[in-house]
Amino acid sequence: MRITQRDFGIAAVAIVCGWGASALAQQQAVLGPAVWDWNKLAVQKTDVGELRNLVRQPTATLSELEMHITTLNPGLASHPPHQHPNEELVIIDRGTVETLSAGKWERLGPGSVIFNASNSPHALRNVGDTPATYHVINWKTAATPAK
Repeated sequence: MRITQRDFGIAAVAIVCGWGASALAQQQAVLGPAVWDWNKLAVQKTDVGELRNLVRQPTATLSELEMHITTLNPGLASHPPHQHPNEELVIIDRGTVETLSAGKWERLGPGSVIFNASNSPHALRNVGDTPATYHVINWKTAATPAK
């Protein structure tokens, strides 16, 4: 049996189609309309308080949308100062926190909003006497730096 150029062509198309199907299978579905009921969210205990994960997946306009809600016990920090390429909003729901933003610490209370720019060092700590709860929304787009 002789292998022809046509056979090689068919094999190449089959390989490319297989790779494409594999890549599609690994992609997450695009997030459509969604609602999260506070009373139905799974609560994960952490060393510093509680975490409620909402979503981490692409949307029609974002490579990734990640949202979670953190409850931070009094006197504790969520983590040491750090930075990441994605941008992030933090909305304070309850309690009194201090945030590291633009190189300085600022005290904030309920209703306050923090914008952490791409690759800007930031941190958050609970400086109040009660748990502090805040909502985190961060995203990645085609414009988000790799690092």
